[in-house]
Amino acid sequence: MGIKVFCAFCLLGLLFPQVLSLPVNDGLPVLNLWQQQDVAADGLKRIKRAWVIPTISVSENYKKIPLALVQIKSDKRNHGSILYSIKGPGVDEEPRGIFSINKTTGVVYLNTLLDREKNDHFKLKAFAVDLEGITLEDPTDLEIVVVDQNDNRPAFTKSVFTGHVLEGSIPGTSVMKVEATDADEPGTDNAALKYSIVAQGTPQLFSINSDTGEIRMVEVGLDRERISTYNLTLQVADMAGDGLTNNAVAIIYVDDINDNPPEFTEEEYSTEVTEHTTDVDIGRVHVHDKDLVGSSNWLAKYSIISQEPQGAFSIRTDAETNDGVLSVIKALDYETQDTVELTISVHNEAELDTAAPKTDRGLAKVTVTVVDINEAPIFHENPKIVSVKEGTPAGMEIIVYTATDPDTSQPQELRYSVESDPGDLLLLDSVTGQILAKQDIDGKSAFMKSSWYTALIVAFDNADPPLTATGTLSIQVLEMNDYAPIIYPLNDFLCSQPGKGDNIILSATDQDLKPQADPFVFQLHPGFLELSHAWEITSINDTHAEVKLLTEVEEGIHALHLLVRDSGEPQQEREQVLNVSVCHCDRSESCRPGLASIFSAGAGISFGALMIILASVILLLLLVLLVAIIERCRQQGFHRGILANSDDDIRDNILNYDEQGGGEQDQDAYDIEQLRNPTALTTPSSLQSKQPIRRDAPYNYTTPQYPRKFPSNPCDIEDFINDGLEAADSDPCVPPYDTALIYDHEGDGSVAGTLSSIASSLTDSDQDYDYLSEWGPRFRRLAELYSQP
Repeated sequence: MGIKVFCAFCLLGLLFPQVLSLPVNDGLPVLNLWQQQDVAADGLKRIKRAWVIPTISVSENYKKIPLALVQIKSDKRNHGSILYSIKGPGVDEEPRGIFSINKTTGVVYLNTLLDREKNDHFKLKAFAVDLEGITLEDPTDLEIVVVDQNDNRPAFTKSVFTGHVLEGSIPGTSVMKVEATDADEPGTDNAALKYSIVAQGTPQLFSINSDTGEIRMVEVGLDRERISTYNLTLQVADMAGDGLTNNAVAIIYVDDINDNPPEFTEEEYSTEVTEHTTDVDIGRVHVHDKDLVGSSNWLAKYSIISQEPQGAFSIRTDAETNDGVLSVIKALDYETQDTVELTISVHNEAELDTAAPKTDRGLAKVTVTVVDINEAPIFHENPKIVSVKEGTPAGMEIIVYTATDPDTSQPQELRYSVESDPGDLLLLDSVTGQILAKQDIDGKSAFMKSSWYTALIVAFDNADPPLTATGTLSIQVLEMNDYAPIIYPLNDFLCSQPGKGDNIILSATDQDLKPQADPFVFQLHPGFLELSHAWEITSINDTHAEVKLLTEVEEGIHALHLLVRDSGEPQQEREQVLNVSVCHCDRSESCRPGLASIFSAGAGISFGALMIILASVILLLLLVLLVAIIERCRQQGFHRGILANSDDDIRDNILNYDEQGGGEQDQDAYDIEQLRNPTALTTPSSLQSKQPIRRDAPYNYTTPQYPRKFPSNPCDIEDFINDGLEAADSDPCVPPYDTALIYDHEGDGSVAGTLSSIASSLTDSDQDYDYLSEWGPRFRRLAELYSQP
């Protein structure tokens, strides 16, 4: 029985694939299991089961949806016991919902319109499982291709294209290239584009390559000065020119070339300039150029090709107006030349094109008129140098210094004045310009600088306002040989043995200046021939000489008679005696002079005289120091007062605090400041002013003399204080005061009492006020009031 059942199942297994191959829907492709032979490693042939699903093509924009695309089947289970599913973009991935599958039949459906420009194909995976979820077949790919339709117009990459072409370009010159795109599938007729020019106006100078979009010149006649811009309307069409179309605009600018030379608007120009003015603009010249304004083909460059005098004028270009601005850069003189003629040329910054026409307006003539003005006088020789001898007497003529007026057409009358004469040495004739010596010329004056004296002379004309010129007069005062040179030092030491120690170096000076001074000539006096046997003097330079011994001489003072001459004309000579102290030198070649013998000889200043002078100076310094100390002590004593040296000077006031009454003023107080500087209290104002009279003083008290004069030099401080106390006791105008004082109310219930010494008793009846009658009539009424019961 079991063998029969097994054979039955095997028969059903052979028949089941044939059952699955039957179509479910008419016209719908059914994809069955395809058995493939696989050669294993052992050489045996095995059957491999797999789905083989060809690519499915679907046209975009297909509107009859849902559309059944394909049906898949598996033969591993009975029909109805298999579940089918698909996954991938368009199903469970973005974009979702485009495809779906019938889970039981395996039919795949298209659920929406397709757009190839968004998604040109979809790749899905198909799955087959049983009711228990067991995978029956391996996942396989399901590819769906979207077929393109011509549903997109071609589009230019720009709405407006711009290009440039030089004027005068020949046919075939490339101008620009335009581009367009089509979203349809490339390589198909839907994306096959063709270009064309729809409109370009007249003349028709341009053409376009229908395949590449390149625009070229096809005719001659581009002239920027006539037409500078061309507008073309372009069109592009797909389906090789028979499909959908789109338009764009091409703007072609004609670039300028320098085919027009600049030309002067006038053949001759005229202007004027004031003489002696420089660096000013005097006029403009105008040109016309048809080329592009602001370009190098339009911008003009000017040059002056002929002018006299040379270099007096310059010309530059105004970049905004293209005018030539003429300027004068060197002053002109009306008296020399009253009219100047210039020849000016113009050309562009850019080189002129060879095809440009020739012109005869590239040159212009400019006439410049020089305007005459009043000119200041001129000192033609400035500075004026003159030489005078030192000692020239007053009233002698030094020089005639005059100026001239450059206005030869209308010469002005000139006058002269001295502007600067620091030494007041000159006397000037204001009409003739003659200069005389106002006083004797002194070459040693403080106003001389290296034998030169400088003065300033002013010349002015009679114009309104007058113009002036300043001339410098430099006077060289020739030095006269007035003084003979002087030798120093005239005292020195020298070793008695020749060649030991230092020789004597002499120097000479002269109050005269060169060339009346050095070089000096030094020599031994020829009247003392014996000196030349032992002594020699030789020149070192122009101002110094050396004295040395030729043979050994005795120690002591030797008087050498010397002559010194200057190099002036005539030469000045002076005889001087050089006192040489000759002494014995030790091994160190140091001279140890015998001072007693030297000073006893009476040469120079003696030692005793030197000591007297030194002692006198020291004594004088001591006297000055003593006077300064005395004056200092006197000033300190004046400021510190009579208590300056007192041990009891506490630098404060002495107050008694065991009294009651009218405050600090109602005390037996003494102001010690009066003792420090008593003279400060006796001021002129206090001596002259009248002091107030005490109203509460007894009428029979006499007012003491005020202010009290203190002793000028009190020898005893106690007597001084006693004198002051006696004066204060007889003076009613000083404290203490015993008057009734009114104090502010301190409030109800206060335990404080009054501080007045008058109102200090318990009752008014306890106080005797009879003494008030003795104070005079002003207090009698008060005494009567207090005396009443």
